Amino acid sequence: MSVTLPIYLDYHATTPVDPRVLKAMLPYFCDRFGNAASRSHKFGWDADAAVERAREQAASLIGASGNEIIFTSGATESNNLAIKGVLHAHADRPRHVITTGIEHKSVLDTCRSLAAAGCRVTCLPVDTAGRVDPDDVRRAIAGDTVLVSIMAASNEVGAIQPLAEIGAITTERGVLLHSDAAQAAGKIPIDVKTLGVDLLSFTAHKMYGPKGVGALFIRRRARVALAPILEGGGQERGLRSGTLNVPGIVGLGRAAEINAAELPAESARLRALRDRLYEALCTKVSGVGLNGSLERRLPHNLSVHFTGVPGESILLAVDDIALSSGSACSSGTVEPSYVLKACGISDDLALSSIRFGLGRFTTEEEMDYAVEKVGAVIQHLRGSAH
Repeated sequence: MSVTLPIYLDYHATTPVDPRVLKAMLPYFCDRFGNAASRSHKFGWDADAAVERAREQAASLIGASGNEIIFTSGATESNNLAIKGVLHAHADRPRHVITTGIEHKSVLDTCRSLAAAGCRVTCLPVDTAGRVDPDDVRRAIAGDTVLVSIMAASNEVGAIQPLAEIGAITTERGVLLHSDAAQAAGKIPIDVKTLGVDLLSFTAHKMYGPKGVGALFIRRRARVALAPILEGGGQERGLRSGTLNVPGIVGLGRAAEINAAELPAESARLRALRDRLYEALCTKVSGVGLNGSLERRLPHNLSVHFTGVPGESILLAVDDIALSSGSACSSGTVEPSYVLKACGISDDLALSSIRFGLGRFTTEEEMDYAVEKVGAVIQHLRGSAH
């Protein structure tokens, strides 16, 4: 099989829409274009039925019930609604939130804004694998703690967090647990009941759905009190007003359904491809080091550093392969990744790091091409430096 260039290996940043998802969405742009809030005619009824079907599909992916899903514009909004919503709902008391130093900016910046408004924020460290110690969470919880927010898995080093252990602690202490699962949903099994999370964010465009639509799981039995951050028409139980993006929501639902069905086989295939890529890079290139650990890691994630070679130089030279040197949301900077630094990786090695993100449409031939191209580029860059 020949390789079609350019090759996309940045599946953490976003994913292409699966053709099956697009097929499900298309009727809701033109033929079934109704507003889901229009309850007096068939156009509205059809749109509402499509939304509710997608709600069940999204819930099924994470072991929830349809009435526990709120649709948003994406994981960033879901994270904001979860964190600000809880903290604002408890504005009449001292408020403390616990998070980690490797969270997505939509969590960290939200916590910073809350700290500026008088909330107390504790930012926990992670180990060299990028994982938080549940005992650190236990020790950090105090009488004024209302929320713990810890991601399900890292977009940079792929570390899967011990959410079940953390959830047992927060449940015991009567504290709410939120998790940003944008990178984990559809990639690894998630069951909100087993994990003990009360709020969980995810988004369609990280799992072969459209951009601009996401969801927030809100556990019903926990009686989570949330203050809305968008007010207006009272949609989504008054927690997220605004006309629903019916085609996008349909796409999210179909993407969730496909991911739930294909996750075991897809994860096994991607893990094998990822391990093959890592072994080949280590054979082809000297001075390769793994960022994080291969244990408890997302199956499609590989973050490595190439000693003595700037990651940005690699990206510029490998112009027919889409890769990343860090988080896509801060890729305009050339500063060392704050996530890699939090894992104890030096500035020099962080700056020489590259993230490979594999996905549904990645082939063995693309892996072989990537190894040859990256290997040749690194040898050239090292040679020109002497």
